[in-house]
This record gives sequence, structure tokens and C-alpha cells, in this order.
Amino acid sequence: MATTPQFSIPPGLSSLLEEFVVKCIQENPEDIVEFAADYFNMLKRFKEKKAASKQAAQSKKESEDKDDLAPAEQPIIKGRSRRAAVSAEPYNPNENADFKAKFHPKSEEQRNHLKKKLLELWLFEKFHREDLDVILDSMFEKKVSPEEIIIKVGDEGDNFYVINTGEYDVFALDTNTGASIKVHTFNGTGMFGELALMHNSLRNATIVAKTEGTLWALDRSTFVQVVVGGAQRRRERNIELLKSVSILKELKPDELDKVSDALYPKEFKDGEAVIREGNESAYCMYFIEKGKVRVTVKDGEVEKTVEFDKNYFGELALVMNQPRSASVYAVGECKFASLKKDDFERLMGPCKEIMKRNAKEYEEQKKKLGIGM
Repeated sequence: MATTPQFSIPPGLSSLLEEFVVKCIQENPEDIVEFAADYFNMLKRFKEKKAASKQAAQSKKESEDKDDLAPAEQPIIKGRSRRAAVSAEPYNPNENADFKAKFHPKSEEQRNHLKKKLLELWLFEKFHREDLDVILDSMFEKKVSPEEIIIKVGDEGDNFYVINTGEYDVFALDTNTGASIKVHTFNGTGMFGELALMHNSLRNATIVAKTEGTLWALDRSTFVQVVVGGAQRRRERNIELLKSVSILKELKPDELDKVSDALYPKEFKDGEAVIREGNESAYCMYFIEKGKVRVTVKDGEVEKTVEFDKNYFGELALVMNQPRSASVYAVGECKFASLKKDDFERLMGPCKEIMKRNAKEYEEQKKKLGIGM
């Protein structure tokens, strides 16, 4: 007698597909296959980044199921929407030279709680401390009541919102019938309202408070100048930094752009160890944006300083697939742009031979110091 196959729905599949459907309805892409490919590729990179950050910090147990990402934490796929813009001209965040961010006072507890909320969202994961501080200063608390409309489809965007507490229903218009249908419910976490501000377009959904709650809001001008403009300026700085790196001379302009988009900011205080010799969990390399570093290698129990004159480090462990061969310490306040191992493997192919030659030069330095003899 034939056995009937038994099928079960994998954990997280329903919520994952629901979140994807929400983004499709919001973005209304012309090519849904290309949109889906970009969406899930960016989602994969976002989840890998979260996992790498937890491993680097040696955090304990994850507080949330990895599969339970809120839709507001998903990547936004740009440039494929049919929505009409509010004006024909796109935003230029650098045009308003007189911009001054508003200040809304908060208690230290509120500020720390909000900062934690922001850093859990993909939109803010690449922000330097200064820009994040401006956003924290500028956000204001908004208390809401059940059935209160927070944003309405067709309206111009005024604020961006981060959920502090409460539940919120998302309604979108059915393009065939014009009826309003509920497509998602936010439950105590996430963000919304960014699309209209990022793309200079009308609201594409209505969001209604299901329960009492509180939101943190950021006004349109600050969002455009600091969030959108900050991302643009950060990309420009990254490209200029990468152009100054000798081992990247083999990369074409479009390849350099891809490396720039994959970089994450890291900051270290004076004397803080950036990497430690012998560490087997080498998950990124670094480009020096600001400050200097001191490089040491162990000779028995003694650390000896190695001559170092480059504006990048940490690549040897990745290209040679081996533990860290030296320790690196920050000298003064330092800012780095880091490139994850997966992105390194994907983007740095043309430069690997140069990096292998650097490994030989490094071994020569160790011999001169009498280390490893």
C-alpha cells in the first residue's frame, strides 16, 4: 500500500512570505522576479551581519528567533516602483546648507532604550556615532490611542516612526477593487513611514493603532538630511577611502562601488584591541578611516611592535584562511570601515594575489625581528 507523503510547513515560512508580500504591495515592482531576488539576497546579508556581530561581541543567547524579523527590518529595494513622486525633482540632502536639527530632551533611560531600538533596525546599522546622536536628539515621543490613524495612504510623508510599544495594523489598497485590506500587524517592534521620505513619494499604506502605544518620530527634514543624506555622504567617503588603498588598484569603478556598499563602520578607543593574534574567528578586514594603529606580534611572552605603514589590515587571515597573525591596537580615537569575510570572498578576487605578496613581506619583517626563528 502506497504511503501518502507527509508535508509540514518549515518554521518561519509563513511570516517570511507575509513580510515579502507586504513589501511587494508597498513597492509595486515592475519585475517581481528581480525584486524577489534582490529582496532575499539583501535579507540574507542583513541576517548574516546580525549573526557576525553577535559572534564578535561574544553575546550570550539570542533574544529573538532569527526567523522572526519584523517587516520593517527588511531591506528596501529601490528604483522599481511605479508610484508617482510628490515632485518631479528627487531630494538632494546636500542642498539645505542652513539645516539645523531639532532637539527634543530625553532621560538617559529613554535615550539608551531608543538607541537600542535603532541599532536593531537595518536602516541604522551603518551609522557612525555622530549621526546616530543627531537622530537620538531629534526624535520625539508620540503617544497613540486605539484606532488612531498614524499615516494615511495618499498623504505626503511628514514623519518617520520607530515603534516603542503597542500594536499597529497596516492597510493597503487592492489595485483591482480599490478596497482597503489589512496586510500586516506590527507587534511592539519595527519601523514605518520611511518609504515616502526616502523616495519623495506619497504614503502607500495606512497604519492604524490597534492598541494604546508609544512611537518615536523623526521629522521629514531631519530624516532627509541625516538619514538619506548621511547614507549618501558615507558612501562618498567610503569610495574616496577605498581609492587610497593600494591593494584595490585592480578593482574597476563598479567593483569599488560594490565594496563601498558592503562596508560597516567600527569605532575603537585609544589602546583598545581591534584584533588579537591567534584569534581563529577572523570574520572581517579593516580600512583605516581615522586614526592610527599599532601592530604587534608575540615572541614568547613578549609583544614586539612590527613596522606598519598601510591604511588597511586584517586581510591576511582571510586570504590565507588562517588565525590572526598579529594583534592590532587603536592609537587614539579610531574609525574603521570593515568588510565582512563573505563580502571579502565575493568582491576582492582581483586583489588576492597582491594580498598574498603582502603575506610574504610580513613574514620577512618577523624574521628581521628574530620572531619565529
